[in-house]
Amino acid sequence: MARLPRLYAPGCAHHIIQRGNNRAPCFLEHGDRLQYLSFVSDAALKHRVDIHAYVLMTNHVHFLVSPETAESTGRMMQSLGRRYVRFFNDRYHRTGTLWEGRYKSTLVDTDTYFLWLRLIWR
Repeated sequence: MARLPRLYAPGCAHHIIQRGNNRAPCFLEHGDRLQYLSFVSDAALKHRVDIHAYVLMTNHVHFLVSPETAESTGRMMQSLGRRYVRFFNDRYHRTGTLWEGRYKSTLVDTDTYFLWLRLIWR
């Protein structure tokens, strides 16, 4: 069965979550986070995604983004995943997946949801 397309609404922010596989850490050292953010910056610029906020937890990440097109977020996350997984696997002499399936994307289409994000990201 084909995957359903992700929801996209022009001008509407998206809450993105990507989790580490089996809840395993995706950042082992501070330098990992710095490298990840560098890759995020490159991918967001290239694929036209505005990043308003982010949280890098030990085993998952959150973003609040506004993509310019329906394809922007997917392309950014694909590019980011490829670069960071290669970096992480090379650095820690490992193979295989780092992320648990596809990233989750939810439209931030109400003030209540936006305010809830602000509260939990403090």
